[in-house]
Order: sequence, then structure tokens, then C-alpha cells
Amino acid sequence: MFEDYDRPAMQIADRDIYEGATNLIECFGSAADIEAASRADVCREVGNVQHFARWRQIERLIPVLISDEVLGTVH
Repeated sequence: MFEDYDRPAMQIADRDIYEGATNLIECFGSAADIEAASRADVCREVGNVQHFARWRQIERLIPVLISDEVLGTVH
């Protein structure tokens, strides 16, 4: 009954994160989150913390955008 309250809320930092996720979905389909993780790993290896964090946020958003499940309340 209240299982939705157990999930952490999804927060999108800015429009760039959303656009990055949708662009990867268009290019890679259901493997878009794997591509985002790969890009995050590369950024971590070269020491680019800002882009690492950005790609990780995109990686977490992609399954939410691909899913048909409704998350949160519907108004």
C-alpha cells in the first residue's frame, strides 16, 4: 500500500541532466545507462569530478525515464 514511500525521491539537478539522459536513450536505447556508467568511469579515471558526477546522475535517471512504471503521485 505504501511501498512508494520507501523509494528515495528522484531529483533532477538541471535540464542538462535530463537532456543528457534523453540523448543517450535515443542513441543507445535500453543500454543507455551502461553508456552513461562507462562515460562516468572515464571521467573518474582522468580526475574530472564534475563530469563524473554528471554522468552518474544521468545513469540514475535513465531507468526512470525508460520505465513504464509511475513513480510518485499522479495529479
